Amino acid sequence: MSGLLEGCKACFGTQDLYGVLQVTAKATDNELKKAYHKVSLKVHPDRVDDGEKHEATRRFQTLGRVYCILADPDQRALYDDTGEVDEENLAPEDKDWSQYWRLLFKKITLEDIKNFETEYKESEEELADLKQAYMDGKGSMDYILDNVLCCTLEDEPRFNKILQGWIKKKEVPGFDGFTKETKRKKESRKRKAKAEEAEAEEMKKELGLNDTADSLQALILERNKKRAGEMDSFLDSLAAKYGGAAGTKSKKKSGKK
Repeated sequence: MSGLLEGCKACFGTQDLYGVLQVTAKATDNELKKAYHKVSLKVHPDRVDDGEKHEATRRFQTLGRVYCILADPDQRALYDDTGEVDEENLAPEDKDWSQYWRLLFKKITLEDIKNFETEYKESEEELADLKQAYMDGKGSMDYILDNVLCCTLEDEPRFNKILQGWIKKKEVPGFDGFTKETKRKKESRKRKAKAEEAEAEEMKKELGLNDTADSLQALILERNKKRAGEMDSFLDSLAAKYGGAAGTKSKKKSGKK
């Protein structure tokens, strides 16, 4: 077993390069890039506390080397055929992986976000994500609102109607978490949403921010410091799902947090 594969096992619990990126061997180049971005957001050293930076840096470096192999047609073919990697031609561990990452992924702008939200809402893709979130969260609306892109509390009635239709058609099971949710739980969700909106506004005032793209990103970075490791910001989740392709389909959910 090669050094990189050992590193993958230590950092990600698997020797399978595709497993590290959480894709299958049939993944396209674009799917690999999106997967790399998604995992890199979780392990990026800038997202963790100082005490965790060493381990995060190690994982980030390993992830970058994995992607370099699978993004190279010759090295990917060798790995697919033999299950081995060409250690002699691997990118060095001390490469500036942060710079490499920035070159791959363009900066997401507010315009990208607005365009994506317009295309995404009420699309087949949103329906698929809603169904997946419903199943994964066993009917929890809290889970749904935290995991469907672009949604806010205002989307809850719309989601309820869609889900009730699916349950009636037996497309999804009628989880108690959804069908028997209490009024108290719903009111709690509303209070939490209002508190988060107030928190975001207060943070903007503290940081002297306005509504520009740079200020929005500064706000998100500040939130990430307080909630290191969470995939709860709109930009992070959007980039994770769409690989940061600015100008096209490029999660804090809009209007939330």
